[in-house]
Amino acid sequence: MARRGIIGELWAFMRVRKKWWLLPILVVMLLVGALLVFAQGSALAPFIYTIF
Repeated sequence: MARRGIIGELWAFMRVRKKWWLLPILVVMLLVGALLVFAQGSALAPFIYTIF
């Protein structure tokens, strides 16, 4: 049995258990996280943090 990362485990869980409704939630969480990481050092950071 090959070792899987967290993404592989989540994908296998969603595929086997038919939990496709989790996919949009995970995508939005990843996009928000990426936005916060990339905007942390920019001049837009104060405006983005006020959204949340």
